[in-house]
Amino acid sequence: MTCTSRRNRRHRLFLGLVGTILLAGQASAATAPKISASSIETRTKILASDAFEGRAPATPGEEKTVAYLESEFRKLGLQPGNPDGTFVQSVPLVGITSQVQVSFVAGGSPVALEPITEFTALSRRLTPTVEVPATEMVFVGYGIVAPEYGWDDYKGVDVRGKIIVMLVNDPPVLDAATGRLDDRMFKGRAMTYYGRWTYKYEIAAAKGAAGCLIVHETGPAGYPFAVLGSAWGREAFDLVTPDRNAGLAAIEGWLTMDAATRLLAAGGHDYAQLKAAAARRDFRPVSLSATAGFSVKNSVREVKSRNVVAKLKGTDASGTEEWIVYSAHWDHLGRDPRINGDQIFNGASDNAIGVAMLLEIAQAFAGLPPEERPRRSLLFFAPTAEEKGLLGARYYAENPLYPLHQTVADLNFDRGQTVGPTRDIEVVGHGNSTLDDLATSILASSGRIPIPDTEPEKGRFYRSDHFEFARQGVPSFYTHPGKDVIGQPAGTGKAREDGYTTVDYHKVTDEVKPWWNFEGAAADARLFFELGRQISTSQDWPQWKPGTEFKAKRDAMMTERRR
Repeated sequence: MTCTSRRNRRHRLFLGLVGTILLAGQASAATAPKISASSIETRTKILASDAFEGRAPATPGEEKTVAYLESEFRKLGLQPGNPDGTFVQSVPLVGITSQVQVSFVAGGSPVALEPITEFTALSRRLTPTVEVPATEMVFVGYGIVAPEYGWDDYKGVDVRGKIIVMLVNDPPVLDAATGRLDDRMFKGRAMTYYGRWTYKYEIAAAKGAAGCLIVHETGPAGYPFAVLGSAWGREAFDLVTPDRNAGLAAIEGWLTMDAATRLLAAGGHDYAQLKAAAARRDFRPVSLSATAGFSVKNSVREVKSRNVVAKLKGTDASGTEEWIVYSAHWDHLGRDPRINGDQIFNGASDNAIGVAMLLEIAQAFAGLPPEERPRRSLLFFAPTAEEKGLLGARYYAENPLYPLHQTVADLNFDRGQTVGPTRDIEVVGHGNSTLDDLATSILASSGRIPIPDTEPEKGRFYRSDHFEFARQGVPSFYTHPGKDVIGQPAGTGKAREDGYTTVDYHKVTDEVKPWWNFEGAAADARLFFELGRQISTSQDWPQWKPGTEFKAKRDAMMTERRR
């Protein structure tokens, strides 16, 4: 190395050090966010109280929740988020309550399966009756058509008018050379959208199947079958769309793995062998020597639910307003009068605490001195009907109040940390975008680290409202509570998380527990606050990384924006 090169290198190092010092000075000069664990706790307890009746759409619980959120946003001095001058965006929904009768026959004999505990089924078609006479059942493996992976579970077999049975999640394809899971196929252990139940029902309808039954397994699904069984006979919701019946199979449902095993065995098939065959590229559909018939009576009503929206105008006076969205769904499952005893699904963790964090961050931004207000505008977005299939977020993403090509990012809360502060935080979909890099830098300043999703097979990236922004191309950031709890024995965080999934998830027991510690939620809220603050002041836009499934749509959007 020459002397000149050494001098240049020392000069660059010096300039880099100066830049780091200046940035540190700017960060220390910025007002620290006033984010309070006790405030998050107070709001969580209000939203999760019995007074809010489980916060189901199209119930008195919605009226109370929307009124509360509007009141809180007004107190914080935020402006109505809808350009029409209101704090709400109307979301047209249809409510469907199905009464279903089912008959299964295999090997020439009836097979009795118990509703609620062994199978569930409904029809989302907007007709008073849906009849599917006894028709052939066909096993289609994982039910996937993925050209980019050279994968087709149908191989040209005509399944029109039939009941198809498929497995949950993606096929666990093995590498022929190593015998281990092939990470090049369907992201290895991590679920892709092909593994989501929404895709499976969509492809069933596209193939003309009369019905689709997915075999449930707790690990890949991410929750026990009881979560599905609890919805039997209760009202389901969907968006009102033109000619919706044409895009839906007549019947959508689930089977437990034990029920599927018994049904297949009655027709002379081995479930384990069929499952193993379905993980190979040469799999072909298999007739199950079984039939299923369905008779459905639907009670249908149209309702207007509401997304709640509030905004904090940015200071940029250039004339092209750019937006950062903070999102957290306000809804939960309401109440079930069929239950003896406690009937209210309070949804404390899912998602009263997330909404409380949303309000806390809004309060922190609103409390900044004028000279520190964000350059870009902020939209605080509490969508409806997340629990019904991300419907409120989907409606906004398809009918945005502010153009998506001017929407810089979505930062989403769904559940919050209740065990206490952690050294880590799970970033769901870690590595998808440059938002993850920025979050890593912010966490490092407080001695914390991001970790990838510890259970990627559960497909969490596709299960919360940020996904509807992502699928439209908007870079999105979503976390899950960390596991390395400060001051607690190793394994505490995971044990609490596993306990929640098994005992409380989508059950009436999802209530604020005496042992909950909201300091962890406050620490995570500070991360989200700072993430939004830095995005707001940067000239750069967050970007999807190469190879991410949403990048092409965003790139096309931004090309059109530049025109």
